[in-house]
Amino acid sequence: MKKLMGTALVAAIALAGVGQAHAADGDWVVKVGAHVVEPKSDNGTLAGGALKADIGSSTRPTITAEYFFTPHVGLEVLASTPFQHTVRLNGVKAATFKHLPPTISLQYHFRPQATVSPFVGLGVNYTYVFGEHTTGPLAGTRLSVNDSFGVAAHAGLDFRLNPKWLFTVDARWINIDAKAKVNGVSVGTVHVDPWVYGVAVGYRF
Repeated sequence: MKKLMGTALVAAIALAGVGQAHAADGDWVVKVGAHVVEPKSDNGTLAGGALKADIGSSTRPTITAEYFFTPHVGLEVLASTPFQHTVRLNGVKAATFKHLPPTISLQYHFRPQATVSPFVGLGVNYTYVFGEHTTGPLAGTRLSVNDSFGVAAHAGLDFRLNPKWLFTVDARWINIDAKAKVNGVSVGTVHVDPWVYGVAVGYRF
């Protein structure tokens, strides 16, 4: 996925500066796509350092809606179907959990009149965790992972296909730190802090 994103970004730079379609104040842009949540490689330790936690990646459909206050500035809301992750402790599968990551970002679009328009955004994320299931070394125990609230950064490129349709490649970094409990006893904090990569097709209203 990272390689594909890199190729798309290079192509976008080569094409930048052509075209006239642009967003105007009062416009809405709705995008439907798919994103992969890729947690950082080191997700921390649990049980006083005895257990090394690793969380696997997950890919799901996503939808965003952005309202433009001006041609350059918009407010975007991200939603998705539930992502599901596998948790390994010292390399052994120990649990799975699901989460929903609604995110709100204030975004700046650098070249709204160009065929290729870079944008950046900064906002907040609320991660709702549910569906915890234990297996392997944690089989028979009750795992609870707290919800998380943190900062989210966003960057990407909009490719204007025509005045109404566009194609987007983007990447986000989200601060997700969640406390974990086993049978009601705190065992530490899981540092997910994922990169989120994706593509989407959008329509302007």
